[in-house]
Amino acid sequence: MSEGLRERKKRQTRQRISGVASGLFVARGFDNVTIAEVAAAAEVSVNTVYNYFQAKEDLVLPPEEASPQRLADIVRGRRAGQSAADAVLARLRQEVRGRERRLGLSEGFGRVLEMMRAAPTLTARLERLAHQMTAELADQLVLETGAAPGDPLPRAVAWQLGSLHSMVLSEIGRRTAAGERPGVIAAKVLELIDAAEELMGKRLLGYAVREE
Repeated sequence: MSEGLRERKKRQTRQRISGVASGLFVARGFDNVTIAEVAAAAEVSVNTVYNYFQAKEDLVLPPEEASPQRLADIVRGRRAGQSAADAVLARLRQEVRGRERRLGLSEGFGRVLEMMRAAPTLTARLERLAHQMTAELADQLVLETGAAPGDPLPRAVAWQLGSLHSMVLSEIGRRTAAGERPGVIAAKVLELIDAAEELMGKRLLGYAVREE
């Protein structure tokens, strides 16, 4: 279904607000910019900003890109014959090769990363998000495998895959802060993912295979 005029205008307004906010945050620091200043610079009302972004942190970490359901959604959407680990590995490789913004592999992300690291509320949110992703994935694995109450295996698998996800983001952040270009970073991160997969045992790689 093609995008209607109303939907396109809403998407463009959201993108404009987000872009303006990012520019202000990078230039002045996240904590030094108010929502009112973002609204004024984007030429919209404060209420309009909140209609699109429920919290100030959402302007930097939009829920559709930084969702607690991210890993669980990847596993839910895996193809038949694919395990939970295979699905996460495949998605990470796809996003790294595509140099996707959600991973911080776009040009100019270095300054955004510096801004985020300087804002305690953003770093705290990222840490909380990582824990939530792992917890939601564990719940999804329990649901799919029918694991008994108290079975530690779904949590152990979720922790392994959550740690892989966090490691990829950390490596991208480290290399970005060191001034490496996205293309170079992507190549090195793909090597890291390959190394991580080689260390995974058969039980992890074969856990929660979706039935045909």
